[in-house]
Amino acid sequence: MKLITFTQKNKQKLAVVVDDNQVIDLMCAHQQLFGKRYVHFNSLLAFIQAGETARTKAEQCITGIKNLQDESCLLPLEKLTLLAPIPRPVSIRDFMAFEDHIINCIRREGLKKLGDVDDWIEKKWGRQYTLAKKLNASFYQRPIYYKGNANSVVGTDSDVIMPQGSQRFDYELEFGIYIAKKGKNIKAEDAHEYIAGYTLFNDFSDRNIQLQEQKGRLGPAKGKDFDTGNAMGPFFVTADEMTQPENIQLQAYVNGELWSEGNSADMYWSFAQMIEYVSRDETIYPGEFFGSGTCSNMQSQGCGLEHGRFLKAGDQIELTSPQLGTLRNSIVSSQ
Repeated sequence: MKLITFTQKNKQKLAVVVDDNQVIDLMCAHQQLFGKRYVHFNSLLAFIQAGETARTKAEQCITGIKNLQDESCLLPLEKLTLLAPIPRPVSIRDFMAFEDHIINCIRREGLKKLGDVDDWIEKKWGRQYTLAKKLNASFYQRPIYYKGNANSVVGTDSDVIMPQGSQRFDYELEFGIYIAKKGKNIKAEDAHEYIAGYTLFNDFSDRNIQLQEQKGRLGPAKGKDFDTGNAMGPFFVTADEMTQPENIQLQAYVNGELWSEGNSADMYWSFAQMIEYVSRDETIYPGEFFGSGTCSNMQSQGCGLEHGRFLKAGDQIELTSPQLGTLRNSIVSSQ
């Protein structure tokens, strides 16, 4: 099942995608079929919190509307203003799941001129002998994450406002999951039960500020905390629909030019391992968001910091996936 959150007459509404061009307004459908509202169709968060009950209701609405051949609750997808699937997630944790991302960043920003030598060492003798790997030993010990700002989330086709004076404004090719239910001390082998669904995620960053902050051994903070800095969407794809979550194809285009591509198959840390780690001695809740971190591999870099190209006002950035749709945002100046 693929769902969207959209706005109509200043109200947030929940709909299910029934083909490439149409959606069913779920609250409208429930009222049409059963003569009353259904509280768990008020939002995607409410839908997730209700679990299988809401899912069953949605399937009944889809079948009922199709059988009635009633088009009053059918809407054209392309004419809707979409929001992020959950416009204000319960929380945001963004992980560093892709080994190649951190290796690439260390070589470009840390090793600088020695980065090419380190890359040559890897090609000749293997990554285990590289300085980039030795400098980031903590990556291999646990799934590292930071907590993002849940108040700065925007959806597809929204403008993203560059921070004042930003010289190296960056995108990140990511996707993520929403937590399905409350849990604590969850084992990795049971973690699939706690994944509600997937969406694309663009974690925008001011690299100059971020790198300055991290010299103080904390952060990221203002390097990633600014209005419109977290783009999510366009769809919430339920976990059962993602038949191959280990093979999610991802690409990033800037002004129509391919800048990055990758695949979830290249993750060093899995979402199951992330859930196990976070839930140790800590309760997780429905609607929390876990980001994958920048999707990179040995053939492609997943953000501008890795390949030395950055965004500017007027650019359009698209993250796209055959499974998850296209998340599109325009970059605008803060002036």
